[in-house]
Amino acid sequence: MKLLKLVTITVFIFSYVGTIYAQVAKAPAYPLITHSPYFSIWSFSDTLNNQNTKHWTGAENALHGEIKVDGIAYSLIGKNNAKVAIQKKMEITATQSIYQFICDNVDVSIVFTSPLIISNLNLLSRPITYIKLSAKANDGKKHKVQFKFSASSDFVVNTPDQGVEAKQYVLGNLIVLKAGSIEQPILKKSGDNLRVDWGYGYIASSKNEANQFILKSSNAINSYELTTLFNEELVGDKDQSHLLMIGFDQLFEVQYFKENLKPWWKLEKDITMEKLLLRAQSEYVSVMNQCNHWDKKIWNEAYASGGKEYAELCIMAYRQSIAAHSLVKSTQNGDLLFLSKENFSNGSINTVDVTYPSAPLYLLYNPSLLKGMLNGIFYFSEKSGLYKQPYAAHDLGTYPIANGQTYPEGMPVEESGNMIILAGAICSIEQSGSFALKHWESLTTWVNFLEKEGLDPANQLCTDDFAGHLARNANLAIKAIVGIKSYAVMADMLGKKEIAMKYHSMADDFAKKWQTLADAGDHFALTYNDKNTWSQKYNLIWDKILGYHLFPQSVYNKEIAYYLTKQNEYGLPLDSRKTYTKSDWIL
Repeated sequence: MKLLKLVTITVFIFSYVGTIYAQVAKAPAYPLITHSPYFSIWSFSDTLNNQNTKHWTGAENALHGEIKVDGIAYSLIGKNNAKVAIQKKMEITATQSIYQFICDNVDVSIVFTSPLIISNLNLLSRPITYIKLSAKANDGKKHKVQFKFSASSDFVVNTPDQGVEAKQYVLGNLIVLKAGSIEQPILKKSGDNLRVDWGYGYIASSKNEANQFILKSSNAINSYELTTLFNEELVGDKDQSHLLMIGFDQLFEVQYFKENLKPWWKLEKDITMEKLLLRAQSEYVSVMNQCNHWDKKIWNEAYASGGKEYAELCIMAYRQSIAAHSLVKSTQNGDLLFLSKENFSNGSINTVDVTYPSAPLYLLYNPSLLKGMLNGIFYFSEKSGLYKQPYAAHDLGTYPIANGQTYPEGMPVEESGNMIILAGAICSIEQSGSFALKHWESLTTWVNFLEKEGLDPANQLCTDDFAGHLARNANLAIKAIVGIKSYAVMADMLGKKEIAMKYHSMADDFAKKWQTLADAGDHFALTYNDKNTWSQKYNLIWDKILGYHLFPQSVYNKEIAYYLTKQNEYGLPLDSRKTYTKSDWIL
């Protein structure tokens, strides 16, 4: 109920401030095509035509774009042998990346739209990005212009030396380029620094507006340049626009307990990528209207919650977070699954302590997706027969293979606390204990573990595993205490009054004991046994969000006052052992 009140307050403020729609002009990297861990292309440069575009891993997935104005070629996307257009503006919204250029007497805009609207699962799962190319004169005269766009076939393989086959064909009123690896090793690789090398990429545009070519790349023996050349036209002071679509049919998205699962969009009967492209073309105006509305909603609500800089961070995180997941449906029990990839860490799939910091976005805008992050972990414990520990699992495998935990060590208190807290958050936002009831046996097993091991944790890893093992970890104990409280709240919702009373009392008692165990005078220690240490107590966040009031305001005030004496150039260090930090915990 408290969580719903907070959401209501946010919506009220949103209606009060009206439209504030500035969005983001600078980022560490710029999202262009963002759909999944494999179909993900970014600009690593502040200007789109300064260097070739890349997969998020840094492997080159080059897109090239140029425009001829009165016979002079200007480079727009990637490194081209042409005059460099002047980029005058760049703007990122939740679903779009918008570039504006000056090519002497002609203004050009390029809009990349990946319509990741998380309240609409069918649209969210559609692996098609729109690229709109527009030009207009800026000098009151008419000019001949012609757009050219090409994509390296490297976006359909893991490494450029893999063989590719490509073809061009007509599909209704579209012309289409299709490319894929010759080998098609479906779900044969797992790991972190990998690209997809199965399935097929598509580039489509109106057959009345363009011609297409498959050109051998000059850079790699097995690569092609998939090229679309739009018709030359005269432009004046009104925009002349062309639409391009880039899609990827991965065929199968992940393997889940030995079953190869298709992407969510393929659940529709008789659907094909060709049908999806035609639908995406016909729905372009409608989809763009939805995206524009969603972009304003996300910006304004984030702005109302935390101001301009906070809103900018939320916008930058939005597509990055969503595109780190695969949306599928279990064939075992019909569960929705929203499975994350732990990128540039160890490649795990459905890591619980990655779900934990990403949860608020999905909790607020579509709790079904947060359930989809938890469902696989519950299935692993309850139905698979493969997991026997009395605490929650760390992961389901190494992406894209989800057949059981592959991380070599568990995080017993960490993941048990995470799962209980997030289940409790779902129940709070839905004002129903039904999700908890479905998994009550697992939640009870895990809270029993926290009862025994949570207040004073033994030597173990937590989500800060890169920092090594710790015993008596004060921040980890907070997670256990909040988890116990969440279990009590869920028991209340289910009418289990005696159980609720027991765990409410336990959480309150543990919170009081924690304040004595961790007290180090002007702050609270990293570990109970060493008062000359300190750490971020980021696990307090859910005590605030869920309105539990386990810890008095004096705890927060004392910790924050101490943090302000420890700030470094790049933020508050994680703890007193090193100077490195983590932006998710600072936030």
